[in-house]
This record gives sequence, structure tokens and C-alpha cells, in this order.
Amino acid sequence: MDEAFEKRLPKPEDLNAMTEESLKAAFAGESQAAEKYMVFAEQAEEEGYGNVAKLFRAISFAETRHARNHLRVMKGINSTAENLLTAFGGESFEVDEMYPAYHAIAKAQGNNQAVRSVKYALRSEVDHKGMYSEAREKVLAGKDIVDQPVSVCLACGHTVIGDVPDKCPYCGALKEYYKTF
Repeated sequence: MDEAFEKRLPKPEDLNAMTEESLKAAFAGESQAAEKYMVFAEQAEEEGYGNVAKLFRAISFAETRHARNHLRVMKGINSTAENLLTAFGGESFEVDEMYPAYHAIAKAQGNNQAVRSVKYALRSEVDHKGMYSEAREKVLAGKDIVDQPVSVCLACGHTVIGDVPDKCPYCGALKEYYKTF
């Protein structure tokens, strides 16, 4: 075989890295599509297109399946303690790097809606980070967290464990705007 040709052939480790990058990109794309289609379903429902909404929801579900399959192949699902650490790391990145940068950009460009959206997300991510940290401590001790309702403000994403406040401390939405899990 031609030596120059052999040098151009990808090595197995390069192919594995390429596959991993492809799966990461596919996971991100499928995850984004699933969420986008759920929002599209809500819009279709509001406009009176119930069957179109159903189509969006069904395809969103399919996209979620794709994303989950990719995550499994990438071995992205571990023990609960490891998953909590991964989630904490993701929230830390959003709190420490991503949202502060996005906030600065939106503010510099005078986009007040983006500033508000990013501010709400950043505040909520700080809460999530703490919740994941506390949950991980319990799991490492072999215990589950206390059975309490977890509620999310539908307007801004503020998340609270336990009682829902009368008004959201981040956006001022009333108690009725919280979804409880």
C-alpha cells in the first residue's frame, strides 16, 4: 500500500472521536428540536389547531427518544450520585460563565427582553445548583431527599422545594403560575 495513502487514512481512535462528536451534536440537536416542538404545540393549541398540536407533541416525543438513545450510547447515564455531580457541573457552568456572558452581550446590545430572560435563568440556575448539591450529599450518604413538592414558576423558571410563595421572588408572578411536581 502507498505510504502517503496510509498516512491519510483515519486512525481508529480518530474515528471514535469523530463518532463521539457526532453523537454529542446529534444529542444537542434532538434535545433542542424536542423542546422547540413542544413550544410549537402550545402555540398550535392556542390557535385552535389541536391536531397539529398533537403532531408536534408526538414528534417531540420521538426526538426525545433519539436524544436519549444517543446519550446512552455515549455512556452519559451513570449512578445517581455521578449524575447529580454532572448536573451540578452543568449548572455551575451556566452560573459562572454562560449566563454572565450572555447577560453582558444582551445588555450591551440593549435587548431588554433578552436581559430579563437571561437574568431569570441565571437566578434559577443558582437555585438548581444548590438543590443538586444538597441532593448529592444525601445520595452519597445512602439516603433520598425528603418527599416534598418541587414547583416551578411558569413565567421565569424559579424553582422551589416545599411551599410555593404567594408571589415569585424573581418575576412577581402569582402563586397560581407555579407548576408542581
